[in-house]
Amino acid sequence: MARSAESVSAVIKAYDVRGVVGEQIDEDFVREVGASFARLIRSEGASDRVVVGHDMRESSPKLSQAFADGVTAQGLDVVLIGLASTDQLYFASGLLDAPGAMFTASHNPAAYNGIKLCRAGAKPVGQETGLAIISAELVDGVPEYDGTPGVVSERDVLADYASFLRGLVDLSQMRPLKVAADAGNGMGGHTVPAVFGPLPIDLVPLYFELDGTFPNHEANPLDPANLVDLQRLVVESGADVGLAFDGDADRCFVVDERGEPVTPSAVTALVADRELAKEPGATIIHNLITSRVVPELVLEQGGVPLRTRVGHSFIKQQMAETDAVFGGEHSAHYYFRDFWGADSGMLAALHVLAALAAHDGTLSDLMSSYDRYAASGEINSTVADAADRTEAVIAAFSDRATSVDRLDGVTVDLPDHAWFNLRASNTEPLLRLNVEARTQDEVDALVEEILAVVRA
Repeated sequence: MARSAESVSAVIKAYDVRGVVGEQIDEDFVREVGASFARLIRSEGASDRVVVGHDMRESSPKLSQAFADGVTAQGLDVVLIGLASTDQLYFASGLLDAPGAMFTASHNPAAYNGIKLCRAGAKPVGQETGLAIISAELVDGVPEYDGTPGVVSERDVLADYASFLRGLVDLSQMRPLKVAADAGNGMGGHTVPAVFGPLPIDLVPLYFELDGTFPNHEANPLDPANLVDLQRLVVESGADVGLAFDGDADRCFVVDERGEPVTPSAVTALVADRELAKEPGATIIHNLITSRVVPELVLEQGGVPLRTRVGHSFIKQQMAETDAVFGGEHSAHYYFRDFWGADSGMLAALHVLAALAAHDGTLSDLMSSYDRYAASGEINSTVADAADRTEAVIAAFSDRATSVDRLDGVTVDLPDHAWFNLRASNTEPLLRLNVEARTQDEVDALVEEILAVVRA
């Protein structure tokens, strides 16, 4: 069945497939995606099976089954792992050395669903590595296969996943901890009990019921409004730490014992510190709007910091090319070489818990050494001409800038460790601003000055 290029491009994005169920994607559509993906894998001769998992959205089981039908119709077998977090699907892809498909729309609203595809060993599939080929086949019509169809089997990998993650972190000296966790009615409610079960953790669960309608709040901890319930629970329950997971539980945000958010940059620095203790001199990747505390600490510990553009595809590519041991993003995606270079919020959470358990004081005390600067967070401005406004800002700071680079948008370094990045959105008429300086007053002053130019 041929489809219009517009309808396909609206759903098959740069890194995944995502759209409104019943309007943009349905069972017929994902069946064709499955068939085309199987053709791609078969043409490469790399695997004879595909592993498929899905989240708790109402549409996920039927869509994942339709995808499986498309794969088997093209002669490849399917291993269904059922309910899973995205990093659990990556684990299965690595364990079985098979390509994978995860049905989830992550933190998107309930009406959405989508597919994250990977090759064997959790290697990502994006536009340049397969999605463009799949898009073209859907427009032209996916050719039928006249060979023997594949077969479907089922395998529960949850216990293996949980055991594998615990094996990557030294938890032998764990002291008892009270941990509040907000699953946001997402897949953290499925994976957290399995991973934490054998550990000396007094778990205080919040919104662990799997519910793809997200009745309590959006499963997007990047929005501070969605952390409020966890922050309150941490303080009221006297928890040592709070953890918040997004819808497909591949990202994890951390809250300290006071109910204060711990920045993902500080978590990146902590995990980098621990990984460098295990492997001195290793490479650590961070994107360019992560706090400068990360490269500073990596250098202090004798490691090699490597700066990348914003976006998981860039980090995963650099991970593979440089054999980096760890990578972190400001958005709370954390990537591990020992986890096939893929991201796992749960693994980052285990590192935080292990570090806290080995520390005599509180989490806020532990994290203070990893939190050296004040930051603005990302501030968006709607502009008619992003390039023009960017050049105007550069001109305004030309007398103070100590360096200007254009790795991703423009990053301007200023005296006394201050800096800002201004980059255009790829999909909207927006400029995104991030500012960091030694104090919040300095940050606020820079934000005011920059936005006055951007929004002029």
